[in-house]
Amino acid sequence: MLVIDPTECIDCGVCEYECPVKAIESDIKPGLDDWAELNAKYAALWPRLTRRRDPLPEAEKFDGVPDKLNKYFSDKPGEGD
Repeated sequence: MLVIDPTECIDCGVCEYECPVKAIESDIKPGLDDWAELNAKYAALWPRLTRRRDPLPEAEKFDGVPDKLNKYFSDKPGEGD
């Protein structure tokens, strides 16, 4: 899982179109406050990524799986750059 730092986001919308699994939604859409809080929390804790990487080998297997946050989320960070 990747998170976006809401204090650095300039609301340009580019990430919405770049996300291969369409997991990013505009923050003006109602009902996304919990996601904004999660992004803010983990953007402050996790290392930064500044370059694009290949998807993880199991990415396709998890695309579209319901309730992934509750079933699989880990607060342990991956590697940064």
